[in-house]
Amino acid sequence: MKYYLIVGEASGDLHASHLMAALKEEDAEATFRFFGGDLMAAVGGTMVKHYRELAYMGFIPVLLHLHTIFANMRRCKQDIVEWNPDVLILVDYPGFNLNIAQYIHAHTRIPVYYYISPKIWAWKEYRIKNIKRDVDALFSILPFEVEFFEGKHGYPIHYVGNPTMDEVTAFRSAYTEDFETFTHANDLSTRPIIALLAGSRKQEIKDNLPDMIRAASAFLNHQLVVAGAPAIAPAYYRQVMGNAQIPILFGKTYPLLSHAEAALVTSGTATLETALLRVPQAVCYHTPIGKVIAFLKRHILKVKYISLVNLIADAEVVKELVADSMTVEGMKAELNALLNDTTYRNQMLEGYERVASRLGEAGAPRRAAREMIRQLKQRRQR
Repeated sequence: MKYYLIVGEASGDLHASHLMAALKEEDAEATFRFFGGDLMAAVGGTMVKHYRELAYMGFIPVLLHLHTIFANMRRCKQDIVEWNPDVLILVDYPGFNLNIAQYIHAHTRIPVYYYISPKIWAWKEYRIKNIKRDVDALFSILPFEVEFFEGKHGYPIHYVGNPTMDEVTAFRSAYTEDFETFTHANDLSTRPIIALLAGSRKQEIKDNLPDMIRAASAFLNHQLVVAGAPAIAPAYYRQVMGNAQIPILFGKTYPLLSHAEAALVTSGTATLETALLRVPQAVCYHTPIGKVIAFLKRHILKVKYISLVNLIADAEVVKELVADSMTVEGMKAELNALLNDTTYRNQMLEGYERVASRLGEAGAPRRAAREMIRQLKQRRQR
């Protein structure tokens, strides 16, 4: 069968690549075409656009690139219709993907599947109307979404497990490098590591990384190491970091976290990866208008937490320093607790065990692939 996939960022590329590999295992005739990234390209198929050409965030960057965004949408819609796949699979990235879903549903008979559902439980809950109308099947990777979509909105979904569990489990079972080997291979010192994960987009890195560095630099007995996002050039990091001489490791986030004593992490999939790798962390997310965002968080967002770790646990397992609460002094205080308060560290690690338990066993891409193919075959028989 022919599968068309759309992702808009690095985590989507990662998850979609594993889904594609699972689809190939279940469907020997699988062919792919996609808006995606390098990991998807490595699985096979035709890349129409790289996600780095799509990944704009924040009001001003989006406004400045509206022409490009609309051009990409037109190209995508036209390309899907011309290729006429057996299914369109959308991966997260709701601002773009829900627009595509609406068009494809209205103008074709191509079924639309959503893998990694839009986080409308956090905000923009009104989008449930679009999902019910335009999405034929939704595959969830977060256990609490079942109650939201099915219980609250009467929209049946498929919880398939979380692909991050697969990715971390596979890594941990294969990785054997000790601390000395890792630091030597990457030209690092032998001091304990504080890992800095400042997001996967330029705006996130620009907003978060400088203050992360200022806070973590106070711990002189530790070395700082930045996890480089795959679609961001080293030169951009150097521009943001200024004179700070801090190593940046690309394509080695899991090994870095495996050897880190603590981490400062921008909210997103990275917070869950850090938890599943059992690294004490603080979630840090800066916004240029912190007080405004803090007000919106209190009065408009539908959830108590912003990090996946806390959302899955339904409790504050990790400290969230967000908007006006993300300050250099706040990060220093949290890092001090993570590094020096054994009781505090252990409580966080116990919370991580609860998170892992709620996610369930590995195998999410395989379960999703099998259910997608089952539904597609059933559709053909009608």
